[in-house]
Parts: sequence; C-alpha cells; structure tokens
Amino acid sequence: MRAATGQEAYRTRRAAEPVSRYAGCMTQAEKAAQLRQMHRGPSILRLCNVWDAASARIVERAGFPAVATSSAGVAFSLGYPDVEAIPAAEMLAQVGRIARAVAVPVTADLEAGYEDIERTAIGLVEAGAVGLNLEDFQDGKLVELEAQIEKIRMIRRVGERLGVPVVINARTEIYLAQLGDAATRFERSVERLSAYRDAGADCLFVPGVRDEETIAALVKALQFPLNILAVAGSPTVDRLQELGVARVSLGSGPMRATMGLMRRMAEELRDSGTYKRMLDGPVTYAEANEWMPRVPLK
Repeated sequence: MRAATGQEAYRTRRAAEPVSRYAGCMTQAEKAAQLRQMHRGPSILRLCNVWDAASARIVERAGFPAVATSSAGVAFSLGYPDVEAIPAAEMLAQVGRIARAVAVPVTADLEAGYEDIERTAIGLVEAGAVGLNLEDFQDGKLVELEAQIEKIRMIRRVGERLGVPVVINARTEIYLAQLGDAATRFERSVERLSAYRDAGADCLFVPGVRDEETIAALVKALQFPLNILAVAGSPTVDRLQELGVARVSLGSGPMRATMGLMRRMAEELRDSGTYKRMLDGPVTYAEANEWMPRVPLK
C-alpha cells in the first residue's frame, strides 16, 4: 500500500477532528455543510462581522450560528489599510485565531484572493475556516471574467481535494465601486454573478445596493442565494427577507463603530478628564476573561 501524501493525510485528519478549542464541536466538513445550508433555510442568515478572537466570541455568545470576518476590520486591527495591503499570511493567521476561538462555522473575507488563489484557498482550510468572500476587483480594476471564474473553480477543486467543501460567497464590486455607466450596472452585475453561480459559487454578494427595487430585481434575475451589505439606508433584516435575500452582513461597520467609540473615549479623557463613555455598558473584566479560550490561539 502506498504511503498517504501530505494532502491526503491532512484531508483524513480534517475529516475526523474538530478544529475549535471547544469540545464537542463539529468537524470542518460538517461545519461547511451546515454553513451552506444556512443560505437555504427558512430565515435569512444574519452575519455580524468580526475582526479578532474577542469580537468573534462576542458574536458567538450572542447566539449567531456562524461567524464572518471583515477584511477591512482585520486589516485595520493589524495596522493596514483595506484592499489587499495586508499580506495573505497575516490575514490567514488572524482567521485561524478566530476559527480556533469559536465552535460555530467561520467564513472569511479574503478580498480578491491575493496573489495565488490556490495557496489562499489551502490556507483558508488550514486555518479552520469553511467559507470565504471572493471579490472581483483587484489592482484597481475588475478582474477579467474568465479569470474570476477560474478562481472560483480552483477554490472548489481545493475544497474537494482537502475534504472541506468550501462555501464560496462570490462578490462583484460594480455597484460599490461605481464602475462604468450607471445605466448598465444591473445588467453587468447579473452577467458576472450568473457566471460565478455557474462556476460553483454558493451565494452571490452585491455590496453597494440598498434600494428595495434593485434588490428585488437581483433576487428575481439570479434565482440564487443573495447577500446584501447592510449600511445606512438599507432595508431592515425583516424586509430583506421579504424581498428574498438569503444573507445580510455588516462588513466593516462593527469594527468602525468600535473605532468610533474608542475615539470618543480618548477625546473625552483628553478634553474633560472623565470616563463616562468607557463606563457606559462595558463588558466586565471577569466576563471577558471567562469568554476567552484557555488554550493559546497562536
């Protein structure tokens, strides 16, 4: 009998062992299957995006069935601007810390996949995550359609090879980046998203859309799970569900809101020498300490 290859051994281990620090959790493959099913359940999937282990534990303890990272949130927390300024290795290392801190499925925003989509997909699985966002904007422009399709197919092949069917949330930037003629954005978005669906994506993401008419038209045109980014002026979650949306996420909003609170606390301390903002609803030290894993996350 031939010896197992490194990838075969990894696949066997991943299929049999939990990846979280918490006992009794599912295997990575089971988490992937559960996350995929969440996009087709009776209720819209709500994702409050996180950037580190502490924020992930807060979201998990609040009862969310999955944890999603924000690429901007992770980048800001590690001292980088958004849009692939952070090295892939650092992004994936943070995803790994998050995945090891929670028992629920983790999906990671990995921007456009960095320089080598195969290595990125392998790194995602090795980090313990089971899904990813993949956008089609890189180096200041839209990725060629065929190249983006091949990225999706490569992620699917890597997942099959490693025994973890990665959940792919394929994203187009046409609306968010306001690319091209506004009159053709809907048709161009549908063209790209339909191609991503046919290439093997599990959900389709259109950030930058918040009006009900366009959202409803996208749902009708795509006939596939749709992710909407919640921003100021977006419909409520209940209304998004009525429109047929499968998934709603907050992106970098929670991280930026936290940064805003930190700024207000700093300004209050600097200007008035008081601590009111810091004392308005904080997690206690005992709670925070209890919530954290007892095993190092490195």
